[in-house]
Amino acid sequence: MNILIKSFSVFLTILLMASCAGSKAEQKVQPLTLEDHFRLAFEAAERGNLREAISEYKKVLDMDPRYATAHLNLGVIYGRQGKWKKEISEYEKAIAINPNFAEAYFNLGVAYGELGRLDEAIPYYEKVLQIDPNHIEALNNLGVIHLRKGRLEEALSYYRKTLEVKPDYVKGLFNLGYVYHRQGRSDEAIALLLRVLEVQPKHADAHYNLAAIYYEMKEFKLAAEHLDQAIQLGKSVDPRFVERLRSQR
Repeated sequence: MNILIKSFSVFLTILLMASCAGSKAEQKVQPLTLEDHFRLAFEAAERGNLREAISEYKKVLDMDPRYATAHLNLGVIYGRQGKWKKEISEYEKAIAINPNFAEAYFNLGVAYGELGRLDEAIPYYEKVLQIDPNHIEALNNLGVIHLRKGRLEEALSYYRKTLEVKPDYVKGLFNLGYVYHRQGRSDEAIALLLRVLEVQPKHADAHYNLAAIYYEMKEFKLAAEHLDQAIQLGKSVDPRFVERLRSQR
C-alpha cells in the first residue's frame, strides 16, 4: 500500500551580494539573517543532519516565533526522529499562527495515521479539503484510511476523486485497481493497473498485483510475465506464489 508522505515547505530567498563594500573582516562579523538561518536549516535537513537543522530552525523561531513554515518544517524533522509529541506540537503551533495552513493540517493527518490513530487523522484531512478541495494527497490518504477500516465504498469514492483532479495520478489508479480486485471486478482492476504501467512502467506493485489477478483467471503466461517483471524490479514476493505459478508453466 501507499506510503503517506509529509509536506516539507521550502522558503528560500535569493540574496543579492553587495559589491565589495567594507573589508572582509567587517563582512565576517555581520549577523546572519532570518532567511540565512532558514536556508541553513533546510540544507542541513536535506543532508540528513537533523541536529543542525533543528538548531537552525530554533534560531529562526527565536527571531520570529510566528514563522509558521519554520514550525511546520521543524515538526517534519521531529517526525523523522520519531519524536511524535514534539512533531504534533509544532504542527499545532503552525495552525495557531495560520488557521488556513493546509499543509500543517495534512501533516497532522499523516502523523496520527502513522500512530494508528485513524479516527483522529480523518478530521485533519477533511480540514485540508475544506481549504483546498483538490488536495490530491489528502483525498488519497482518506481513501487509504477508509480502506484500512474496511469501508470499501468510501475508499472508492476518494480514489475516484483523485482521478478527477489528475487522471494519470498513479496512486489513485493503483488503489482503485486494488479495491476493484478485492470486489472481484477483475477486468476493471486489470485496466487500471495497466494504466499505471503506462504512466510508470517500473511500478513493481502493479506488476505483482496483475500477476495475482491473471493467476486467479488462469492466465498463467501473463501472470508469469508480470511476476518476473515484479521480481526484476526488486519486489519482495511470496515464494509460495512463485512455486504455484511455476507448477503451471
